[in-house]
Amino acid sequence: MKKLFLACAVFAMTFTTYAQIETPQPSPFSKVEQKVGLTDITIEYSRPSVKGRTIFGDLEPFGGVWRTGANKNTIITFSDDVTIAGQDVKAGSYAMFTKLNSATQWDVMFYSDTNNWGTPRNWDDSKVAATAKVDVHAIPFNVETMTIDINNISATGGTIDIIWEKSYVGIPFTVPTDKTVSAAIDKVMAGPSANDYYASAVYYLNAGKDVNKAKKWIDKAMSMIEKPGFWQVRQQSLIYAAAGDKNGAIKLAKESMAAAKEAGNENYVKQNMESLKEWGAM
Repeated sequence: MKKLFLACAVFAMTFTTYAQIETPQPSPFSKVEQKVGLTDITIEYSRPSVKGRTIFGDLEPFGGVWRTGANKNTIITFSDDVTIAGQDVKAGSYAMFTKLNSATQWDVMFYSDTNNWGTPRNWDDSKVAATAKVDVHAIPFNVETMTIDINNISATGGTIDIIWEKSYVGIPFTVPTDKTVSAAIDKVMAGPSANDYYASAVYYLNAGKDVNKAKKWIDKAMSMIEKPGFWQVRQQSLIYAAAGDKNGAIKLAKESMAAAKEAGNENYVKQNMESLKEWGAM
């Protein structure tokens, strides 16, 4: 029995030792992170090598769909809505699959379902967010390890480049830099929003800063809101009270309490009642 126990222990130790050994992957994982304009783009993929084989037209036959890499399907992520080969694509993650039509023309497809290992078992055309029909350019040298990169970068776009063996394709895309910057400029030039005034006023109240300035800001915020919520009127009443305008605070607290009752929010009803008692109105 002791010999059997010892043999099992040795086997377990040997198995554990071997389980801790890490060996290089034949197609190592790679991650590309690139900001284009104001848009963040990430590509995650595995990089197979040629290893003396003929890749396109043999290992990856023409007419078939290739996972555009090895192992798990290649995934590209956009932080903003973009345009790929003239087609609008929503922000998010997409699997990249390539239909190898011929030695001179490929279709690179951006597939909304990324939970596949390789090409999907049941292909669904409705999940193709965009298809870039690209010309394949022959290069005069051999690229041993497949590479995907983002190049030709400008403030408004670039290309997703795929290069392997002696073939290169570039997929053009644009990003909404002008739209984003223009919207930011318009917002700043238009001045602070109601939320900006409201948040600043509440912060000044809670931080014990200039309460008269807080009162001015909360009034400005309320004038910009078509129908202030009872919680917003509640904050306005507190600022009025802190600024010494008790009559104004009481009037606002009653308005907030009535609106809170209508909305069925007993917590705010209770808070307003307590303030009204404190201010001598009940």
